[in-house]
Amino acid sequence: MNKATTFFKISLVTTILFLTGCATTQHQSDVNDPLEGYNRVMHSFNDTVDKAVLKPVAQGYDFIMPAPASKGVSNFFSNLNDITVIINDILQLKFMQAFDDTSRFAINSTLGIVGLMDVASDFGYRKNNEDYGQTLGAWGVPPGPYLVLPILGPRDIRDTVGLVGDYYTDPMTYVKPSSTRDPARILWAIDGRANLLKAEKVLDAAAIDEYVYVRDAYLQRRQNLVYDGNPPEEEFDVFSE
Repeated sequence: MNKATTFFKISLVTTILFLTGCATTQHQSDVNDPLEGYNRVMHSFNDTVDKAVLKPVAQGYDFIMPAPASKGVSNFFSNLNDITVIINDILQLKFMQAFDDTSRFAINSTLGIVGLMDVASDFGYRKNNEDYGQTLGAWGVPPGPYLVLPILGPRDIRDTVGLVGDYYTDPMTYVKPSSTRDPARILWAIDGRANLLKAEKVLDAAAIDEYVYVRDAYLQRRQNLVYDGNPPEEEFDVFSE
């Protein structure tokens, strides 16, 4: 399982978790999806890979892994992700948030034993979500067409470009040798997929057209993240009709 697989699972995690709190979808005419034919084929391909390989492995992991240990793994990788979050805080000129996220990283890396425990949340430092796709959006770069990437899953053009920045600020990119880095990536991907096993039931129950449901939820979630939950009213109306 390589870096691309890891990106796909993180995308899948964030998309389906958002679905648990999102029951609205857009009208198809409102969506910038000129590549829908290709996207549907790639969506089906990714779904087949998930059902054949990733989900069964995640189910086995979830069965044998004690809950406290699984939570520790999730916390560890979440703590590493805070480095990317902090950099994008600064790029978006969110200096107070950058200070809070730096404090969160410092607390969890020390008192939380290299991030295995999320002590910082108990101190009021909540987990934030920032990446290079959001940074590009904050600086006015439009999202562009919706695009489903092989293995990586749902994106838009802006977020696809943002993956480059995310890759180079991921601490695991610089772990040597690869015999250490690659197992860590595999564990990250499996743990992320295992966290979805219960949440994905919402998708199975709610989606008449799974492709449309995932697409609309992804685009709405990314828009809300770029605008920190307060998109311009004229843009928000697209998602609330």
